[in-house]
Amino acid sequence: MFCFKEETVLQDLGAGVTRRILAHGGKMMAVEVTFGQDAVGPLHSHPHEQLTYVLSGRFRFTIGDETHEVKAGDTLYKKPDVVHGCVCLEPGTLLDTFTPQREDFLAD
Repeated sequence: MFCFKEETVLQDLGAGVTRRILAHGGKMMAVEVTFGQDAVGPLHSHPHEQLTYVLSGRFRFTIGDETHEVKAGDTLYKKPDVVHGCVCLEPGTLLDTFTPQREDFLAD
C-alpha cells in the first residue's frame, strides 16, 4: 500500500494543533501531529501502545510520573493506559505510531 501526503486530510484540532493520518490498516497507524508555540497536548491515556518520534521542534513531555524535554531525533514510548501529554516549547512536528490503530481518530 502507498499513502501519499497530498491525498490525506489535515485536521485542525484547535489551539495550535493539527493532525494528519498518514497511513493505517490492520493493527497499525501513523499520524503526523504539528504544534504551534505553547500548544498543549493535554494529559490523557488510551489502550494503545504509542511511539512518538520528534521530527522537529522542542517539547516538554510527561509520561506517567516522568517529565523531560525532548527535541528532533528523540523517541518516546508510551505503554497502554499510561497518562501522557506535552507542551510545545518551540513549534514542531511529531510522528506518532499506534498499535492497534486509533479507531477514534478514523471516526473524526
